[in-house]
Amino acid sequence: MSTETTTEKNLSFVLSGIHQVSFEDRPVPELKDPHDVLINVKFTGICGSDVHYWDHGAIGNFVLKDPMVLGHESSGVVAKVGSEVTSLKVGDHVAMEPGIPCRRCEPCKSGKYNLCVAMAFAATPPYNGTLARYYVLPEDFCYKLPSTVSLEEGAIMEPLGVAVHIVKQGEVSPGQTVVVSGAGPVGLLCCAVARAFGASKVIAVDIQPSRLEFAKTYAATSVFEPSKTATPEQNADRLKEENDIPLGADVVIDASGAEPSIATGIHATRNGGVYVQGGMGRSEITFPIMAACQKELTVRGSFRYGSGDYKLAVDFVSSGRVDAKSLITGVVKFEEAEQAFKEVKAGKGIKTLIAGQE
Repeated sequence: MSTETTTEKNLSFVLSGIHQVSFEDRPVPELKDPHDVLINVKFTGICGSDVHYWDHGAIGNFVLKDPMVLGHESSGVVAKVGSEVTSLKVGDHVAMEPGIPCRRCEPCKSGKYNLCVAMAFAATPPYNGTLARYYVLPEDFCYKLPSTVSLEEGAIMEPLGVAVHIVKQGEVSPGQTVVVSGAGPVGLLCCAVARAFGASKVIAVDIQPSRLEFAKTYAATSVFEPSKTATPEQNADRLKEENDIPLGADVVIDASGAEPSIATGIHATRNGGVYVQGGMGRSEITFPIMAACQKELTVRGSFRYGSGDYKLAVDFVSSGRVDAKSLITGVVKFEEAEQAFKEVKAGKGIKTLIAGQE
């Protein structure tokens, strides 16, 4: 149950335990580095990970031990800049990349900063998130939005950055056939990015007919609803038959994390194809490793986003090659954040945004 304070210098939406949230007035964050930027957060999307922390208090080894501000899919307006900031000015609209790497470890130095061993990622214990009036980020993790891209669309850049990274991991190229399992926000965006990368066939897979209906009008060239009683191999065979890809898909992306979906995806990938795991589910599953070996598949994981992914996400939206606006099915006031979490957990809409404060 939520409570609210009367002062609002930096009102923040704070999780202190399972289903225990409150609105707290916290100090306005300071610029600790000359390259830092203070942002007045305007819109924040609700991600599945946010809901998972609210509902369970942990994700894997990341366990909530102290009160934590939720949120990490955000956009905002620059309110203050450090003395060395050159690319941004007060009043600029920005998409906010919410993870700050150490910039010194081997993954960072090799160009894979998303795998930083000391990543400080928003709304991942012990780091506070962006559901507050103000948030501080380094200049180079703020992406200026063109005048043609709204702040609402700017909040979609985080899940779009995830989708860009997943599709890059799949090495999707023009003319290929791509299967995307899971028609939630990230899966739908994977469909759109795959199309932007030149895929000629993009097949969206989900067990919810309403999501498949949306996928058909959004970016998928066709859809597939697996049978809950069939085996993964049977579902894969039917998927290939119905979509005229007898040898299987060039690239299969799983954005669901569900074990049956993962197994179906492996069986639906052609010999020598690429399978990418983007969705997170149970820590351990039964996996069709023999099929992966016999097909000599390239199997890759995908985690968050790396160098160039956010920039490409902004370019895709500003050029019209990816539609971010259609995914936004609801915007609620900041004071209604808890109710929004309940509705997202119930599966309502595609992407819900929480409006910020002045």
